[in-house]
Amino acid sequence: MAENKADKKGILLETGTNEFEIVEFSIGSVNYGINVAKVREVITRAPVTKMPQAHPYIDGLFTLRGRAIPLVNLPRCLNVQSTEEPKNIIVTEINNYNIGFLVDNVSRIHRISWKDMEPAPEVGDQSRVVGIIKMKDKIVLLLDFETIIAEINPEINAKLTTFEEAESVVKLHRANKHIVVAEDSPMLRDLLVTTLTESGYHYIKDFSNGQSAWDYLEVLSGKEGPIENYVGIVVTDIEMPKMDGHRLLKLIRNDSKLQDVPVVLFSSLISDEMRIKGDTLGASGQISKPEINQLIGILDSLLLNDKK
Repeated sequence: MAENKADKKGILLETGTNEFEIVEFSIGSVNYGINVAKVREVITRAPVTKMPQAHPYIDGLFTLRGRAIPLVNLPRCLNVQSTEEPKNIIVTEINNYNIGFLVDNVSRIHRISWKDMEPAPEVGDQSRVVGIIKMKDKIVLLLDFETIIAEINPEINAKLTTFEEAESVVKLHRANKHIVVAEDSPMLRDLLVTTLTESGYHYIKDFSNGQSAWDYLEVLSGKEGPIENYVGIVVTDIEMPKMDGHRLLKLIRNDSKLQDVPVVLFSSLISDEMRIKGDTLGASGQISKPEINQLIGILDSLLLNDKK
């Protein structure tokens, strides 16, 4: 199931459909999914070179076209018992980081609407599941690969929590700007909100999916007076249950009162194809996670103008 770049590009350039495709795979008796946009390709299990003092989830390094790539033993990471010897490696590119995930079997690709994916129920801090897709004969769990990678690579969290200290006058102007955040990963959402608050942006309303954010923005759209009195900017992930960030952006741009509100896409899916899609829909900025300094910089440029 090597990736077909021409087909993938066509999928990624469709605008505002609120649809996505997942690669379905299994570990033991459980079916999981990963967004096609994160997958470079799927290969058969390859020889692995062990690494001393590696993270417990890492089996070692495998070589793909001359490049050494870390391999995550996903059954061990999820504490799920394989029913057979794992056969496939899903090679991903997430947060500009290439990493492979060892799984039992990769089965097929499904095209799904985000509105058909339910947020994961609260079953514990370490469930690592961000969404549930109910199909006719099975349930597919969409995994939080960003959180898994952040656990393995602490630099991800460091980049999401480390920012340049601003002058007091800049913080003063940041303090009265209203920001709406849409991010489905609980860990990343908490880190993002905390970091923005510590940087001086105190008025933040956060949501776990695009639909909830849109419902809130619709209420603001119906209020009297300039929209900037209620919301200054929207920061949204792309991959979210119920409604993705691209659909949210399209709805904002089609609303007569909200259409000029800046929208920044902050996502692990920012690639050349995704960047074209975001530009086509009218994104005010696109930042790849976890570059929080870049995000704060673009917030300042869009919200503070010449007040810095």
